[in-house]
Parts: sequence; C-alpha cells; structure tokens
Amino acid sequence: MKQIVVAITGASGSIYGLRLTEELLKAECRVVLLLTRSGLDVLRYETGLEWEGPPSARKQLMRDYFGGSKRLEHYDEKDLFAPIASGSSAPDAMVVAPCSLGTAGRIAAGMSENLVERAADVVLKERRDLILVPRETPLNQIHLENLLTLARAGAHILPAMPAFYHRPKTVEALVDFVVGKILDSLGIKHRLFQRWGEDKG
Repeated sequence: MKQIVVAITGASGSIYGLRLTEELLKAECRVVLLLTRSGLDVLRYETGLEWEGPPSARKQLMRDYFGGSKRLEHYDEKDLFAPIASGSSAPDAMVVAPCSLGTAGRIAAGMSENLVERAADVVLKERRDLILVPRETPLNQIHLENLLTLARAGAHILPAMPAFYHRPKTVEALVDFVVGKILDSLGIKHRLFQRWGEDKG
C-alpha cells in the first residue's frame, strides 16, 4: 500500500489537494495530509472548511470530511519529529497541490523550516517522487529559476493547467483533469478525464 504525502500550501486552488486526497484514498493509498498556516487560511476562504484546533482535532475533522478513513494521517507543519521528516520513514511520493511559489523557492533552497519543506527535502534526497503543482500566473524569473532548480533535482513540475479538448462543462471537470494528471504521474489508475483519442463510450 503506497504512502503518499499531500501538502496544501497558501496558493489559490486548495480544491486540488482535496480532490487528490479523495482519489488517493479511493485507490487505497495511505495519505498524510499536511497544511501550512497559509494553506489553512486559503482553504477556509475558498471552501469554507475550518480545520482549526490542535493537530488531533484537525485530523478528526479531516477524517470526517473524507468519510472517516483511518488511512488518513495528519501532522502539524511545525512537527519536525513526524515520521515523514526522516529518510528512514520516507513516503513513496509527495505532492504539493497547490504549491505556492514561496514554498517552491524554500524547497529549492533546502530550507526545511516546516514539515512540508522538510518532507519534500526527504523525498528528494531519498529519490522518491516529488510532484509540485504551482498555481500562479504570470511567473517571474525567480519563480522560473526555482522551478528549474527543482526539476534538475528530480521534482516533477506539474502546473495547474487544465486542457479543454475534452470539452469540460464544469469547474469540477477542470479540477479533475489536473488531479488526473497528478495521478498519472504517480502511476495510479483513474477515470477522471477522457484521454485524447479515447472513445467516449
């Protein structure tokens, strides 16, 4: 059973992390869901979800939201004693969705000042899959150089850029396209969007 870390940071687009977590749990993965302080603020603003309180309370709120799954774990962003902060307990993969460009810059610089940054550093040093889903536009030269540094270090850069060839009718369909591309990168089967050339039937 794969263990995958999903981190939601302070960029707009917290729905990507939520939908990804939902699909990973459906695929019977173990998921560690992390949120930065800014990620919690944006989540509340964009979705109305208030996952406040101590980590144990937040974990219960998250499990309730995702149908009570016991395969969902949560740690506070300040908890650098969490198992995923050590290379000896490295997860199989990590996805930062959405990934603020500030977070990307700190990971690129090896900052490791919170659990999201440390877990990403662990995943890179242990040569596991790190997928970053930046949600920002336009990008300046600093952003581009940081993303290039991360790509050279082994990260997958997967911007939140949905396609339109499948003629999406809803915002949910646009979100599912991006989430489906993340699942493709993780090697997890899904039916979230119609592939190019695929029969609609």
